[in-house]
Amino acid sequence: MTIILITAAFALLLAFALGLALGFFKRVFAVKENPLAASLRALLPGANCGACGFPGCDGYAAALAAGSAEANKCSVGGQAVAEQLGALLGVDAAVIPMVSLVACRGFRDKALPRGEYTGVRSCRAAKISCGGTKLCSWGCAGFGDCIKVCPFDAIAMGPEGVPVIDPAKCTGCKKCASECPQFLIRTISRGQKIAMPLCSNRNPVRAQVARYCKSGCIKCEMCVKNCPQKCITMQNGIPAIDPKGCTACGVCVGKCPTKVLALTGA
Repeated sequence: MTIILITAAFALLLAFALGLALGFFKRVFAVKENPLAASLRALLPGANCGACGFPGCDGYAAALAAGSAEANKCSVGGQAVAEQLGALLGVDAAVIPMVSLVACRGFRDKALPRGEYTGVRSCRAAKISCGGTKLCSWGCAGFGDCIKVCPFDAIAMGPEGVPVIDPAKCTGCKKCASECPQFLIRTISRGQKIAMPLCSNRNPVRAQVARYCKSGCIKCEMCVKNCPQKCITMQNGIPAIDPKGCTACGVCVGKCPTKVLALTGA
């Protein structure tokens, strides 16, 4: 019994001594918070999405206070937050609203499957293990990795097995684009009127594209030949539209035989 009491007393004394030591070191080595960073952080929405290029809102606020970041990087807060940050920092800030879209139309009735996939239900896992779930090596696997990482509930799986992004909820944070192993998600300026290719198949063999996916770009270059502004070129087997030259006239959209091109402007 005496041994138990001595052990308990020793444990209490040790805990007390450690508590005092921790309190001492906390005071001595405490990192003082920058009051400007704290004020800036209070203005941020707290989404911690990383769209600004920094590790969360705390990292962005610290960078702003240090003068190593611009005040217009918060896509979630938009122009309102940018103006508040700019007012606090004494600078002008203008945000270009962004929105994302999925550049794949490999729907269930359009794109042929490789076979029955029985692995981990993840786009990244399917890509690593067997190159994806479709014969089109660039097609959407359809497991919704992008849906899982979206902080704003802006993405849902469409009835055709390809994710659909709700432009009203999308903030253009690009988390979905970073997560997609097929690099199928594009981010553009919100409201930008431009023709956009909704296919990412870079296979140069036209016959294979048509065989594997009925809605893939077959490299016919009808869009290139018929563009009145001559602002479309083929790059890596996909139409590339120069946004400065495109007037959203829709001629290329109408000429595309597989309806790969669409006009944006969400």
